[in-house]
Amino acid sequence: MRFLILTQYFPPETGAPQVRMAAMIRELLRLGHTVEVVTALPNYPHGKIFPEYKGCFYKADVWEGVLVHRVWMYAASGAGIKRLLNYFSFMLSAFIGLRKAKKPDYLFVESPPLFLGITAYLAAKAWRVPFIFNVADLWPDSVRDLGLMRDGFMLRQAYKLEAFLYRKASYITIVTEGLRQILIKEKQVAAEKVLLLPNGIDIQWFKPQAPDAAFRAELGLDADKQLILYTGTHGYAHGMEVILDAAKLLSDTNVLFLCVGGGSEKSRLQEMSKQMGLKNVLFWEPKTPEFIVRLYGLSLAGISTIIDSPLLKCARPAKALAVMACGKPVLYSGSGEGKELVTKAKAGIVVKPGNHQALAEAVRDLINSPDYAIQLGKNGRTYIEKHLQWSDVVTNWLQQMELKGE
Repeated sequence: MRFLILTQYFPPETGAPQVRMAAMIRELLRLGHTVEVVTALPNYPHGKIFPEYKGCFYKADVWEGVLVHRVWMYAASGAGIKRLLNYFSFMLSAFIGLRKAKKPDYLFVESPPLFLGITAYLAAKAWRVPFIFNVADLWPDSVRDLGLMRDGFMLRQAYKLEAFLYRKASYITIVTEGLRQILIKEKQVAAEKVLLLPNGIDIQWFKPQAPDAAFRAELGLDADKQLILYTGTHGYAHGMEVILDAAKLLSDTNVLFLCVGGGSEKSRLQEMSKQMGLKNVLFWEPKTPEFIVRLYGLSLAGISTIIDSPLLKCARPAKALAVMACGKPVLYSGSGEGKELVTKAKAGIVVKPGNHQALAEAVRDLINSPDYAIQLGKNGRTYIEKHLQWSDVVTNWLQQMELKGE
C-alpha cells in the first residue's frame, strides 16, 4: 500500500511527534509499504525556520529513502494568535505539497493541529481515497480543560469541526484505550472506525548503554552527580514545577536534574529555577535521539511528569517509554494510563501529580537502593520488548484495518 503522511512536525526537528512519525514510517517501509510525506519547513521548537531551509517556499528532500515535501508556514512558538497563524498557514500551504505528491492508497494526517484535518479531508475527497485521522491529543477538549480557550463561539466552532472530521474520516487512530472509550462513548464515534495505535518505541535505537566517562567529561557533568533526566516538551500540561520543588528538597544531595527539550513553558521554568536559587537543575536545548540515549547511559533514572487533569488521565507519555527502553527506572509524577503502565511493568516509582515531597523521597529511595533501581530498569526494558516495540504496534494497527474490511 502507498501511504501519504501529512504532519506539521517531522525530522530533522526533535520532539515526541517527530520521533513517533519517524518510527512508524520505518516500520511501514520494513513491511514493504511505500511512504511519502508532506510537512512544514523545519522550525520546531524555537519557531524559527532552520538555516538550511530559509528562503524556501517549497523544498523536496529525501529522508531515509522517503520523499518529503516541505512547504512554508508562519513559524512561531508559544500560544496565542501567533500559534494560530502557525497552524492556519500550514493548513493552507500544505496543499502545495499535496499537489506534488502521488495519489496514495491512504492519507494519514497527524493531529493536533485539528485544522489540518480540513486539508486532509479535501485532498482525500479529491483523490477519492480514505483518510486516517490520527488523534495524538484530544483537541479541543485539552485546550478547554487546560484553560487555554474559554467557552464561547470559537470553542463551539472547534467542537463542530472535530465532529465533522470524525464523521468524514475513514478511520480514527488514537494512542490510548482511554481515548478510544471517550471517542466511542462520549463523542459518539462508531466503534468500528476507531483504531488503537499506541506510542511504541524503537528498541534498536533506544537501548541500555554503559556509562561513557569520556562523554560525561565532554559535557562538563561532574562524575559524582546522580543524574535524573527529563527529555521532551516543557509545556503547561507537563507540570514541571514539581521537578523544581523536588530539587529544592534535594539540595543536600548530589542529585542533578537535567531537563532537555523546548516548549512554551521553558523560559518561565528557567526563571523560576533562577529565583529559587537552584544549583541542581540544568536546562539544555533539544537534542537528537542518539544523544538522548547516550545521556540515559549516564543517568540514575528518567522522569516524566503530568498535571492533574481528568482528560490527561488518558495520556501515556512517550518519554516514559524511552526511559524504560533504555533500561532506567521511571520516576512518574501523574495518574491515569501513564501510572498504570509504569505500575504494571514494575518499571519505576509513581507519585501523585504535583507531589514534590513524594517525588523527592522517590529519588532518595533510588539513590539509597542501587540494586532496586537496576531491577526497575530491567523490568521496564523487558516490558517494552514484550509489548511496545514499534514493529508489533504497527503490525497490529495494520491488522485492525484488515479486520475491518480494508
